Amino acid sequence: MQSLLRLLQDGQFHSGEELGAAVGVSRAAIWKRLQALEAEFDLQIHKVRGRGYRLETPLSLLNGNLLSDSSPFAVTLLQQVDSTNAEALRHLASGAVPPFLIIAEQQTAGRGRRGRSWASPFGENLYYSLVLRVSGGMRQLEGLSLVVGLALLQTLRHAGIADAGLKWPNDLLVGGRKIAGILLELSGDPADVCHVVIGIGVNINMRVAPRSEVIGQPWTSMRQVLGSQVDRNRFIASLNAQLERYLQLHQAHGFASLREQWEDGHLWQERMVELAAGAQAVHGRVLGVDDTGALRLEVDGQEKVFSGGELSLRLHDDS
Repeated sequence: MQSLLRLLQDGQFHSGEELGAAVGVSRAAIWKRLQALEAEFDLQIHKVRGRGYRLETPLSLLNGNLLSDSSPFAVTLLQQVDSTNAEALRHLASGAVPPFLIIAEQQTAGRGRRGRSWASPFGENLYYSLVLRVSGGMRQLEGLSLVVGLALLQTLRHAGIADAGLKWPNDLLVGGRKIAGILLELSGDPADVCHVVIGIGVNINMRVAPRSEVIGQPWTSMRQVLGSQVDRNRFIASLNAQLERYLQLHQAHGFASLREQWEDGHLWQERMVELAAGAQAVHGRVLGVDDTGALRLEVDGQEKVFSGGELSLRLHDDS
């Protein structure tokens, strides 16, 4: 199956004879193999008499050897998984030693913050979970998701997405549309020794939402912004390097050392916002974040600080 996909990823026509030779089956058996690919990965493959077969949309498939060679973390590449974060936790439970990285071509049950699903079509976006051991107590966790956001912001900007910016606490936007998100999950005692799973999702080459999923907010992708396909292997290598750098800074100096840089990248500085926690809502002006990564709002003339994984922030005039 993988050799077939490697041949077809360029989006060009390939003859049944060529494809059959690649996988060691007859030309007549190729169509059944391709139908199996369509069903398993929700792909569209066109068949044209006299020309052969091609994918409806070209893919930039991940290369496990390239990823491992360029990564400071041990890499496991999967074709399909329910969720890279869930798989990372299973790896931990089975005795895997951090730091290690789980990456998948497709998620069948990708998830974001507050129990939301994350659209995860095959071979188009980034589904990435990095597992770290944290032994410095709560200080090593303070502002960690914001630091990851900074690393991701630099990666996007280096890839040419100049207008990318941060939205507290865990989103990255371009033109008011979501392009990436971060989900941190803990295993163990955060006051002592624990493990943190850093889940990152980036819309890289997605052009349309998957037929089976409904995305409940405005979104965009790197491909839509840049107008061309992005090499996902190169993007991951860049992200790994940025994460290694920012995580080292965070471990050595804490979030306070990166606070000003994060605020410089925050799209909603000084904007009027609504902060919701369940049925409760607070309206105020964004002042920035504190040294732990908590949000600072001016509410009725007074500064108040908010933190928590279940909080949701939106612009006050955003309907």
